[in-house]
Amino acid sequence: MPREKKDDSRKINPGTMKRLLGYMKPYRATLIVVFVCIVISSIAGVSDSMFMQRLIDNYIMPLLGKSNPDFSGLYRILCVMAGIFLAGVMGTLIYNRQTVKIAQKVLKTVRDQMFSHMQRLPIRYFDTHKHGDVMSLYTNDTDTLRQMIAQSLPSLISSALQMVAVLCCMLYLSVWLTLITMLLLVPVLLIVGRFAKRISKYFVGQQKSLADLNGYVEEMVSGQKVVKVFNHEKDSVADMKKLNAKWRKNSTMAVGQARSIMPMMNAMGYMIYVIIAVIGGYMAINHVPNLGILSGSGVLSLGMIASFLTLIRSFVGPIGQISNQMNSVIAAMAGASRIFEFLDEPVEVDDGVVTLVNCTVDSDGVIHESNERTGKWAWKDPRRDEAHRYTLLTGAIAMDHVDFGYNPDKTILHDITLYADPGQKIAFVGATGAGKTTIMSLINRFYDVADGKIHYDGININDIKKSDLRRSLGMVQQDVNLFTGTVMDNIRFGNPKATDEECIEAAKLANADDFIRMLPNGYETVLDSGGAELSQGQRQLISIARAAVSNPPVMILDEATSSIDTHTESLVQDGMDKLMQGRTVFVIAHRLSTVQNSDVIMVLDHGHIIERGNHDQLIAERGVYYQLYTGAFELE
Repeated sequence: MPREKKDDSRKINPGTMKRLLGYMKPYRATLIVVFVCIVISSIAGVSDSMFMQRLIDNYIMPLLGKSNPDFSGLYRILCVMAGIFLAGVMGTLIYNRQTVKIAQKVLKTVRDQMFSHMQRLPIRYFDTHKHGDVMSLYTNDTDTLRQMIAQSLPSLISSALQMVAVLCCMLYLSVWLTLITMLLLVPVLLIVGRFAKRISKYFVGQQKSLADLNGYVEEMVSGQKVVKVFNHEKDSVADMKKLNAKWRKNSTMAVGQARSIMPMMNAMGYMIYVIIAVIGGYMAINHVPNLGILSGSGVLSLGMIASFLTLIRSFVGPIGQISNQMNSVIAAMAGASRIFEFLDEPVEVDDGVVTLVNCTVDSDGVIHESNERTGKWAWKDPRRDEAHRYTLLTGAIAMDHVDFGYNPDKTILHDITLYADPGQKIAFVGATGAGKTTIMSLINRFYDVADGKIHYDGININDIKKSDLRRSLGMVQQDVNLFTGTVMDNIRFGNPKATDEECIEAAKLANADDFIRMLPNGYETVLDSGGAELSQGQRQLISIARAAVSNPPVMILDEATSSIDTHTESLVQDGMDKLMQGRTVFVIAHRLSTVQNSDVIMVLDHGHIIERGNHDQLIAERGVYYQLYTGAFELE
């Protein structure tokens, strides 16, 4: 099935920041403390400039030329400055620690929501999206959020407050010099604004290309054996270089242009610094009247000029800081847009109302719901009256004129009609792409039919809750997925409530008990990397045990023996025969030897059932199945 391609040039959703701030609402009290600490830190950061004016004009200049100067006032003002600086340091320390805590809590919430949402996404989503792209959401994109919350936002607020405080101090010292400074800063702000717009698209592209790169690496790691078998190393390296070059280009453009802002701001700051120094010196030497909002009129003093020049540096610096931090915010917004896009993916629709319950059947054949594990199951339909509410689960499945296509414009299953009575073994045979696995996906409701109906014990499966429907179905696939944990844990995955004894009995049923007991720690042996230390046949036996412990009335065997050697196949087949007793079984197999004892064999070709019957009947018809069996025709 083709994967959906997405536009790399998509823009950041304007509502992303508002939505992200919603995650911080539970921490309002802490945020208030953070804001107060940022204010204290910002005020402390600009107070040195104002102290410089008082220090020079009120404490240093009056002491010059005195034979016996009194330094007590100077000591006091220095102690006050030290106290303010200490308060600023403490404020910075507190808000940095608290923002880190908030960032980690928000990330935990986001990741929890993402994982919970992922469990409710339909199989179609994972069929059309690279696994590495999904993994990038959990790693790279969430990490950009952490950096923004813990570093960028506090720095932005601090810089903005510092600019306001500095501007007030500048107006206090000299309105004229402040106006001149603002006029000189206008072109600087325009340039920064233009750069910010250009950089935004590069950061979006950087996050997307990084996700593509991670997706490719994930595919190559999982497919290393295939790469080496087909000597595809050079081609893989070439493809990797292309993706890496694309990421490098986007990253270079984003980070390079972002980093170019600060040197430009420093250069502009020095230029403004020199201009104001010349103008201020001229005003002081020529006694040009000065106007300060609170300091009143008069002439500029040496302390005022020194303080004002220091304030200019304190004003231009935060502009550069804001521009730099805005780049991090833009990167985080790009990541957040991808995360929220993922969270907005429509979840799997489940409008079923029929549930699966434990039951007992009395001597009159009346079904009663039970709160205990009875080994018998019934469908409970709350829409029916009490007398007809329960239907005994027998495993009868029927498909009635079913059509289906993964894409609406391309039908791949055509008018599929079949009936599986309780306890029957139904086999599907056909070339790759004939639609065998798709039929199994429809029975599980991984996808919904386009036309027609599927009934389970006479109930439309669309009316059955998906979780209950799938609980009644056991599935053994060709590709075995084992999870990190003990062998016992992997078997119990089929039924979390199963006891150790039940898991061992399931392993014996699957003929897996002997080899499991030979493992270093038996059933407590820990499996890593999907059970890489086990053979394909051993992994398959564990998966069969996992299906057996769930004790389902219907079993789906999707080419379960295709990757197993002949000796192991005989063990698996024996376990299968035990497992299939009393159950409805659907079998997909390339090896015809595994389906000869089936009650019904269906031959599929391009989504059509072209032959059906048991082994003897199909051999007698001398059709496609006969040609497959005799070797005159082979499955592709």
